[in-house]
Amino acid sequence: MAADGWCGVSGGAALRRGWRSPAATALTAVATCTALGSLSGLLAGGTWVLHAVLAVAGAALVVGGTRSLTRSTWLPSLVGLVVSAYALLAFYATPPGGNPLLVGPGTIQHTGQLVQQAAQLIETSVVPMAVWPPVELILVGAAVLVFLAADLLAVGCGMPALTGIAYVAMWTPAVVLGFPGSTWALAATGFCYLLLLALAQPPVSRDRTGRRAGVVLAGAAGLVAVTLAAGPAVSAVPAWSWVDLPDVGTGAVGPVRLADDLDLRESLRDQSSQVVLSYTVDRVDDEAEGPAATASLIGPLRSFTLRDFDGRSWQREPADDLAEWDPDGLLASDPSLVGAAPDGARGTLTDVQVRIGALREQRLPVSTFPRTVQIDGPWTYDAARDEVVSRSRTEAGSGYEMLVEVPDLSPDVLRAATGDVPEDVQTYLEVPETEHADDLRALAVELTADAATPYDQALALQTYFRDGTQFRYDTSIEPGDSDDAVWDFLQSRRGYCVQFATSMTVLARTLGIPARLGVGFLPGELGTDRTYRVTGADAHAWPELYFPGTGWVRFEPTPAVQTGPPPSWSNPFSAAAPTTAPTAGAPQTTSTPSAAATTAAPQDQGGLPGVVANPRTRGPLIAVVALLVVATALAAVLALRRRRRPALRLAPEVAWRRLRDRLRRAGITWPDSRTPRQAVAAIRSQVQARRGRPLGPEADRALVALAAALERERYAPDPVDDDPEELQAWVAAVLTDVSTRAPGDRPAAGPRPAEA
Repeated sequence: MAADGWCGVSGGAALRRGWRSPAATALTAVATCTALGSLSGLLAGGTWVLHAVLAVAGAALVVGGTRSLTRSTWLPSLVGLVVSAYALLAFYATPPGGNPLLVGPGTIQHTGQLVQQAAQLIETSVVPMAVWPPVELILVGAAVLVFLAADLLAVGCGMPALTGIAYVAMWTPAVVLGFPGSTWALAATGFCYLLLLALAQPPVSRDRTGRRAGVVLAGAAGLVAVTLAAGPAVSAVPAWSWVDLPDVGTGAVGPVRLADDLDLRESLRDQSSQVVLSYTVDRVDDEAEGPAATASLIGPLRSFTLRDFDGRSWQREPADDLAEWDPDGLLASDPSLVGAAPDGARGTLTDVQVRIGALREQRLPVSTFPRTVQIDGPWTYDAARDEVVSRSRTEAGSGYEMLVEVPDLSPDVLRAATGDVPEDVQTYLEVPETEHADDLRALAVELTADAATPYDQALALQTYFRDGTQFRYDTSIEPGDSDDAVWDFLQSRRGYCVQFATSMTVLARTLGIPARLGVGFLPGELGTDRTYRVTGADAHAWPELYFPGTGWVRFEPTPAVQTGPPPSWSNPFSAAAPTTAPTAGAPQTTSTPSAAATTAAPQDQGGLPGVVANPRTRGPLIAVVALLVVATALAAVLALRRRRRPALRLAPEVAWRRLRDRLRRAGITWPDSRTPRQAVAAIRSQVQARRGRPLGPEADRALVALAAALERERYAPDPVDDDPEELQAWVAAVLTDVSTRAPGDRPAAGPRPAEA
């Protein structure tokens, strides 16, 4: 009794008594199998469902049989885990020529290879994804883990209500990515969950049994009815598709055009999934790189730029009369390249062959670094706005060719880009005089207080907007309360690319950096035929800032969940070399995916064919496994707690947040855009100013050590685990020194305003 007395709840006792224990195990197994329907919109059909059901059923038999022989809380789940792992490894991971009955080092090594192949397939597949054997191994293993976690919570720990955590883990990918699962599966899972809760109730007298059973069945039937009736309405709520891409086109059908009067107060509409153009990329030099790496260099395709912003929407300024342009003429956004022939010594020369699809535009999508464009027809080049323009519109099936010269931009080059701003660029400094114009200027100054050059100012602004803890990518925009849409966005912290790009453009202008809005398309998806396909859903907007002697340079403030990593020259962690793949993590996109950079199709490994690349569908199944780990960890914490609450593990990020919160109460603050090292300098200076003395040697060493631990956790490829006690000691040392007043110290000043 002592071994299991920690359960301490009547539901736990009820489920462990008599027939209720095997019944609860069976219900958790059935609910796990029905929850597999959540993946019906993400995965193609196949035998994986049958294999997952058989694996869950087998695990349920093992767990139920073991529990009938022991009163242990953990032993049934542990036996089920070991037996299931053995069976899965024997079935899926036996190396060629090996004996499936002998699971040894060769099997483990082969399992690692299969997991790597599965990750690559998930990374590069489109929805619905074909379930190859390596992916099936992950799916079946995840289903077994869900069952084991749910059974442990319901029967072992006596907390059936928490089994919802395991089932929510299976529905999370479909909800986050916006791919609908089976409504019947959701209803069946909810039905089993209600029965499991009813089963956990303490036994009652016979005269009340019938009444209770009737209430349970009525409630379960009501859940099914409500689910079926409310499902279509709930799925239409905009929040279910918050990762949709911006809509600046004309809808899901018909020719696609980009709107040139972007209004920051409007939410997004449905996106067109039509292919607007396709293209191939090839390096002109002798260096052989894959098309994905080359496409990541040229970046998005820009159709036009915008200059005039009235505080709420962008307006297209009237164009001057343009003479016909020689298609063999040279294009150059960099003043130093005007009249100069393309040269691979200055950067990377890339040839881009484009074929028009459903796009009907008078402005040709070109790279942000074009040098030549060859196209038939009366096209002109607007050098002031970097646009290739025509009086007629593009036609389906027509094509053109670009020669792109990607300069070797780097932080050092951009920091050295100084000088006077040309007169024709001065108009890109205008800021609308709204009621919050002064607030925006003050915020820009605060965010860039430590920036020594315009480039560092731009980098600080981009870092501020890409902070996922401060801003969220969301296509649902609530009407603002002021005449300044940028200020409204900064208050709500929710928006899509137009809001992010416009805000950085306006803040850059307040700092004296000429800035404009670029509008076009993200690079699209790479197919197995080495051709990129761009749809209307890939429409995108970004800021371009002007640097004397260098020209217009693209930045990317929209969060990585939508765009992947920023350009190599504005990436503070990998600025030395261009990035060839999007940032991992986080939820990606919905049924019309796009990315700022894509990866090539996987090479043929172990007989697995390559599949269509689509990095926006990464992680739905890995997310399931991650959430299962969280659910299992929760069960472990509850089981090991018994009568004492275990100490939470302290990580550098948590310790830093605690320190910052406590220092804020003492009036010591710093903006979100500061790096840990900049924050250390800010703390030192404010302690000196407020206390009349520097930070003590011990406290200073502790502060530097904590900042270094935070940097390792955030940026190191393989961060090490820091001792929680040591982290706590560092925090305590700093706070003790700050709060201690020695004789002669000046009294502390009043609290300072909180940072934006």
